[in-house]
Amino acid sequence: MVRAAFRSALTGRMGPAFLAIPDELLGIKVDADKLPVYPAANYRMTSMGAGDPAWIEAAAELLANAKRPFLHAGTGVLWADASAEFIALGDHLAAGMGTSLNSRGVVPEDHPRYFFAFDMQATSLARNEADVVLVVGSRLGEYDGWGSPPAWGEPSKQKTIQIDSDANSIGLNRPVDVGIVADAKSALAALLERVKAKCAARSEMPDLPRYRELTQQTMAQGFQFLMAQPTQGVNPGQMVFNARSFFPRNAVTVLDGGNTTLWGVAFNQIYEPNSFLYSVKMGYLGTGVPFAIGAKLAAPERPVYCITGDGALGFNIMEMETALRENAPIVVLVAVDAGWGMERSAHNFQGIAPENYIGTEMSGEVRYDLMAQALGCYGEKVDAVEQLPAALQRAVDSGKPALIHVTVDPTINADPPGYKQFRYVRTL
Repeated sequence: MVRAAFRSALTGRMGPAFLAIPDELLGIKVDADKLPVYPAANYRMTSMGAGDPAWIEAAAELLANAKRPFLHAGTGVLWADASAEFIALGDHLAAGMGTSLNSRGVVPEDHPRYFFAFDMQATSLARNEADVVLVVGSRLGEYDGWGSPPAWGEPSKQKTIQIDSDANSIGLNRPVDVGIVADAKSALAALLERVKAKCAARSEMPDLPRYRELTQQTMAQGFQFLMAQPTQGVNPGQMVFNARSFFPRNAVTVLDGGNTTLWGVAFNQIYEPNSFLYSVKMGYLGTGVPFAIGAKLAAPERPVYCITGDGALGFNIMEMETALRENAPIVVLVAVDAGWGMERSAHNFQGIAPENYIGTEMSGEVRYDLMAQALGCYGEKVDAVEQLPAALQRAVDSGKPALIHVTVDPTINADPPGYKQFRYVRTL
């Protein structure tokens, strides 16, 4: 059954597997010699290979002759440890590159040809104008615009190549011209070899300056959010920006909450693979601290910080004691607006006056930093942005799991960047 669990988790589309062990088995003594542990290759497929060579050849022909190729990475690229191969192919073709929200870090977000999903105008235009799109390890779900117009071009007007380890994901939400069932790393390496044989490396992406003009407009709009002056506490965008500036490029970022994640997505760039954790699929609340603990135990040499909201933290704040017990010195920044921020935004979006809000308020007396201290962790309260860098340094220097209670302006927090676009995309 353990082998079956590993086989299910690591074959095809990778993901968690749940194994229930009956409690009556836990007290039984077992002769280990009668239960051999086999190497992975003896009981499951460890690599799907590069796929059908004919389909690799067809894909290479399309990409080599493309004038405006665009590459899109999903979490399958991360699972296959294929970021280097993905970037190498994009660089050879001078192609635009993007990722799904959950696979941020496949391409460094300061790469000159990276198109971020939050930069909707430039990214959608680049994908619309592409003549060939390559989708690797992604089913093109909700946060990818379902692979459909207006977030993407008309399938009848551009060629689509899809590489995935799961045959059921090929063409799931967007019809394909070439579908390759393969390991992403092996397929990308084979594809790059064939593309190099068919065309020389390119130096410029067509119309990149035009796309970047739109990016500059998005950045200018984001700057307005970032520079909004709080009437109380801290602008949550500045909280996020200060955290990103404080931690090194290889730090792991964990996001949790509603509006807090929108601020985090907008102002917290990701530069390396396996550096971003967020429960994208369902937007669960309360995953932040557990995710951060898991990340720290998996990569103890890397800094791990979690950006969350007071509502989301309330689901699992007791896990700070788990972090202490397991020697996982994470840093948690809590944006405290004493309310359910995204619900306030929803009321605003629907034109409901503040006096008619329902169920959006929480107690303003909760001190999350003191709760952390009571659990044996480091805790500190910050009420002004200039206090934050020193507070972060003290949190790290404590050597303990640390929680910083950051009082944020509730009005600014209720109008995060991307919220209106988020609501619009969900209506398509």
